[in-house]
Amino acid sequence: MVIKKKNILIVDDSALMRRLISDIIKSDERLCVADLAMNGLEAFDLVTLNPRKYDTIILDINMPKMNGIQFLEQLNKIHLKQKIIIVSTLAKEGAKETIQCLELGAFDFVTKPESFIEARNEIFRQKILETIAVATNLDINPTKAPIKKTDSKQIGFSAAKALQEIVSAKVVRKEHKSVNKGAKKLVALACSTGGPRALQQVIPKLPQNLDAPMLLVQHMPKGFTNSLAQRLDELSQIKVKEAAQGDIIEKGTVYIAPGGNQMRLVRKGGKYQIALSEEPPRNGLRPCADIMYESLVNTDFDDITCVVLTGMGGDGTLGIKQLNEKRNIYVIAQNEATSTVYGMPKVVAEAGLVDQVEPLEDVAAAITKNVGVQ
Repeated sequence: MVIKKKNILIVDDSALMRRLISDIIKSDERLCVADLAMNGLEAFDLVTLNPRKYDTIILDINMPKMNGIQFLEQLNKIHLKQKIIIVSTLAKEGAKETIQCLELGAFDFVTKPESFIEARNEIFRQKILETIAVATNLDINPTKAPIKKTDSKQIGFSAAKALQEIVSAKVVRKEHKSVNKGAKKLVALACSTGGPRALQQVIPKLPQNLDAPMLLVQHMPKGFTNSLAQRLDELSQIKVKEAAQGDIIEKGTVYIAPGGNQMRLVRKGGKYQIALSEEPPRNGLRPCADIMYESLVNTDFDDITCVVLTGMGGDGTLGIKQLNEKRNIYVIAQNEATSTVYGMPKVVAEAGLVDQVEPLEDVAAAITKNVGVQ
């Protein structure tokens, strides 16, 4: 059987990195390096001449003539959609630029190692191939030169594995009970791939006087979530901040779990506050939504609104399952049509835990309707 290879365009001003990334891509027989470009201007010409040629574009940010951000802006101007993966050192040093690329429609990002020696390691290779696989709807495991498993770097368990665990546990969805206006409420949201852009369609639409605090887990490495929080805060009436150790949660505030940390809610002195830890990743994730949701099981909130947006894998579902057993919850999931990756919302929906499925543009209204305002 002849395998139809996925065509990849590599855009990087470094000849060494173009060669290295080409070698990584060629190690998977399902992928093909279709073209190379030294800057965004060359790439723009290639894409506009044949917009259907490329299944994915690997894009650097810092380049001459036209950088990665300008390239994305130009594509948006002509309404040309492409699956773009940012691979750049700026994706670490310049978190603000990375967030901007994701806002402009980049699918995901991979941090380029600081040195060529680091770039040749297995972790970088694995991350590149896994991200391309997700972007092009391929199985995450290549058919050639298999990826070695590294616990700290796995993207997360698959939707199939999560579903298998939940189905075997025989989930019985408890009926959601309506609560009075004065009830104690909380919102807990989880998202991953496509999340930064999706959050721009949710958080800025929430009212300033939302009658609950919100905890938010977005899968991101250390150094990115502060820029994400600042950007969302600029766009929103509701207050948005990167969660800090000991933060006492307040209504009308969104607390984003810092990249590289696990976030829990703990009770001290009659008030709930944020507890952060640098404990090992769970299923390759730090922050992990399951850990956040599990920390809410023994709280005394009258109503917890769980929200699951776009993302790969099934993070959040097992935690929500535990919440379902002991707390009064209402679960909102993003629909397939508006999800960048229909993984996390699919798993929680197919587990029978969802009360409401909505397109992205209606998620904020669904949250507000269930939570109310002060």
